Amino acid sequence: MSRPPSPEVRPEPSFAGSVVLDIGGEVGALVVHTSPEMAGWEIDLVPASRRECVVTHTAVRERRLGERPGWSAVYPSVLSGEWSLVAPDGGRRRVTVVGGRVNEMAW
Repeated sequence: MSRPPSPEVRPEPSFAGSVVLDIGGEVGALVVHTSPEMAGWEIDLVPASRRECVVTHTAVRERRLGERPGWSAVYPSVLSGEWSLVAPDGGRRRVTVVGGRVNEMAW
């Protein structure tokens, strides 16, 4: 028996302390800061050497630090190395992830 697809529900904004990062050794985290217009976009993270292989993706969400809103995509556990981010509109960015730290970049 097949069921109709469920409508997508956008999550509420994240607040400080609501994201768990798994970093250490050769594993880092990546935070990509974006504009509010990118809210809901799912950005693929692929090894820079293999563009056809999607490793993971995450959605850009509103995240609040106190009263200040910001929009970002968070990748909580990424191996050290060179990576490419690929947006739904075809935009690409390259980033280096260093293990044991939170790596940040602006889109």
